[in-house]
Formats: sequence, C-alpha cells, structure tokens
Amino acid sequence: MFIHNATPGGAVQITEATPNVRRTAWSRVLQQALYWVDRHRQRRALAGLDAHLLDDIGVSEKDAAIEAAKPFWR
Repeated sequence: MFIHNATPGGAVQITEATPNVRRTAWSRVLQQALYWVDRHRQRRALAGLDAHLLDDIGVSEKDAAIEAAKPFWR
C-alpha cells in the first residue's frame, strides 16, 4: 500500500505505507508521472517570476527561459 503525500511546497511524493511492501511496476509508473507533473509545475512557476525575483535566487532571465522551455520529461 502506498501513501500519496503533498509537501508544503506543493511537491507530490509517494511513500510506502510499510517498509516490506515491494513496489510494483505500476507504482513506479505512477511515481514517475507525479515527478513529471511536479517538474512541469516548477518550470511554469519559474517562467512566471520577474527579473527581480530571478535575481534574488541567482538565476538569469536567459537561464530561466531555457529551463522553462524544456519539456517535462527532460
């Protein structure tokens, strides 16, 4: 059995309810899909930051645009 957790930052994570439960192929597929959704969400958020906020986190506008333009699977 797996538990779906959302962190305060909005990231999604699947954890095993019991340590001895073997992860199935479907659970790995679901974990990867949730990872891609989270990556897509983060890149959209990065694309929405203005120059001042990007400067605060040490990312140039060009680098942010390059990262935001990547497909979710990369």
